[in-house]
Amino acid sequence: MKTLIRPGGEGHSVRSPTDFDEWASLREAEEWAEPFTFVVDGTGTLRLASRRSEHVTCAGGKKVLSAGEISFQHESGKWTVAEVSNQSTGYCPDGSSWPAVAEALDRVGVSRPSGFTHEVVFRRCSSCQQINIVREADFVCAFCNEVLPQDWNVDRLGP
Repeated sequence: MKTLIRPGGEGHSVRSPTDFDEWASLREAEEWAEPFTFVVDGTGTLRLASRRSEHVTCAGGKKVLSAGEISFQHESGKWTVAEVSNQSTGYCPDGSSWPAVAEALDRVGVSRPSGFTHEVVFRRCSSCQQINIVREADFVCAFCNEVLPQDWNVDRLGP
């Protein structure tokens, strides 16, 4: 997988408030109209990329602590998270990955909610092995109609 990622193609590493301000200052106005792709890499570093970027590319093909989509707003001279989700079909992170996101955002000085504003529930079907997004607490496989496990079982945090 890493061989498919061109040099410099991974997400922008943001480690401090200064890094975040620099990254934000380079964004065009239209980029703020939609969420950004994010990952929290294995070192706890927040990586940000265009929403059209794949999470695996944003992470440089490496394992992550969390992944999803995030949008920001700038009010009264301060950056805050407007929305954040764990929506990543490349990594399928569990909602329990939130603490890694919270720590990364705290480190870069961005105010945040107390959890994902939109949490996606991923499960792997034990029968057909397909990964499902559970909607409306309906734990039934969309591919084979078998019952899905209640506990997260997408046991890969990387490709």
